[in-house]
Amino acid sequence: MVFRKTKEEYGGLSNMAAGFQICINGITFRSSEALYQCIRFTEHASIQQQIINQKSPMTAKMISKKYRKNTRDDWHEIRLIVMRWCIRAKLIQNWDSFGGLLLETMDKEIVEESKKDKFWGAIPFEDGTLNGVNALGRLLMELRSDIPNLMSSNELLNPKIPNFKILDNEIRNLKFNFDSQPQGIKKNNSSNIEYLSFFD
Repeated sequence: MVFRKTKEEYGGLSNMAAGFQICINGITFRSSEALYQCIRFTEHASIQQQIINQKSPMTAKMISKKYRKNTRDDWHEIRLIVMRWCIRAKLIQNWDSFGGLLLETMDKEIVEESKKDKFWGAIPFEDGTLNGVNALGRLLMELRSDIPNLMSSNELLNPKIPNFKILDNEIRNLKFNFDSQPQGIKKNNSSNIEYLSFFD
């Protein structure tokens, strides 16, 4: 299952998709992309505020590009952990919409097609094949398989990385709200999962 543009059928799986708000420490992020980019600048609250203020995921990302020299030193070591946490936050605060969309993919392989990003996505070749790490797609498949475990939890634990802050305040664990949830999934008795092992 390949997704490309945010307006297409499975576009909501993209980090750049609007309409999936996430509330962290009482602050509303308009997309998981904005949240992800903010964690890049945990030592620069003023940059985070600029990202938060943006109305679209694309402009949030553009603000981030403007300040790349201020990126936290360990970003390349933690970015997969951060993305894993961001899409889990997106899920637990958008159970019916994002969760439902994720479940519609069933057991299909999820691939984000990209024109130039072969780390988070995969780039099309002339022969029609896609080549890349497809990190986001793989994280989404990992998340899909973990939905039953997440639904047995009471909160989403923060990843064990230093200086995990928004606007100079430590990010609190996210409480789950099961008022709405993806259809066809029942809670089980599995224990809380902090975050899963890295893929190869």
